[in-house]
Amino acid sequence: MATPVAATGLQHLDGRTMGTTWSVQLMLPQARSADELQRGIQAELDRVDGQMSTYKPQSELSRFNLAPAGSWRPLPPEFFVVLQHALQLAKDSDGAYDPTVGPLVNLWGFGPDHRPRQPPSVDAIMQAKARVGWWKLKLDPAGQRAWQPGGIYVDLSAVAKGYGVDQVGRYLQRMGVKAWLVEVGGELKAHGRKPDGMPWRVGIERPEAAAGAVTDAAELVRTIQLRDRAIATSGDYRHVFEDDGHFYSHHIDPRSGYPAPHEVASVSVLADDCMQADPLGTTLSVLGAEQGMAYARQHGLAVLMVVRTRHGFEQRMSPAFAAELRR
Repeated sequence: MATPVAATGLQHLDGRTMGTTWSVQLMLPQARSADELQRGIQAELDRVDGQMSTYKPQSELSRFNLAPAGSWRPLPPEFFVVLQHALQLAKDSDGAYDPTVGPLVNLWGFGPDHRPRQPPSVDAIMQAKARVGWWKLKLDPAGQRAWQPGGIYVDLSAVAKGYGVDQVGRYLQRMGVKAWLVEVGGELKAHGRKPDGMPWRVGIERPEAAAGAVTDAAELVRTIQLRDRAIATSGDYRHVFEDDGHFYSHHIDPRSGYPAPHEVASVSVLADDCMQADPLGTTLSVLGAEQGMAYARQHGLAVLMVVRTRHGFEQRMSPAFAAELRR
């Protein structure tokens, strides 16, 4: 994950959302109070969570997943935007990312039903995989509706947090905040400059870093400056289980039905919006070190990978990421 580097002369706000934490550093406008902004930020994140959570039975996403086969369901504008973006990425990546991967995520024990974390049978994997396929969904932009063909279970956990970050940023812009750094579960976006005129700085966590230890510089892969950009880091070292000497991560390959090989330890992506950066980490992890970096180069993505090799962890960056460091 990525973590903000603390700065002085700023207001710090924080809370909980989407099963994790959020934090914001900002320059407080004279016309606004910290309490007002705290409530507003929480409301923005609660709206995203209330629409797109698979853990909330009454969320719009849960209702869509349970909708009758062959039915159109109207979606709130935020949900529609995120689903539309997720389906476009699924198409662009030839299904390496697929928002309908939910049945496989649940089967492998990484979903809301808290199944035992152990490898399922081949038959169970094939049955779940039969319900997966982004192309089965249809969207009606004019009516802001989505088609439930039956049995489709959408999981937006790889993109909802990033969208939440962007929504908080838009809210702060509306409230007249000139400089801010928003973080939700390790996904970040920055705007403006700190009171000392310097850019915001964020650290990228080492895969072997202890949880909660990222304030120590020795636990960071590197520290970068974030200039009106977003960064999302996806790793396989937090949500993973071991069985009979084999490690299985939460990055499920929708094409095979199995977790991606334990090769790419983490992927950090820089982009204009966090909704763009967030799911790309998952996509590139599934594609693997070679294909993932080739995809990043082909699409001009700013990507830093930490890859496991026989000699330990190795950093690999795309030309666009290297260019970002030279800015």
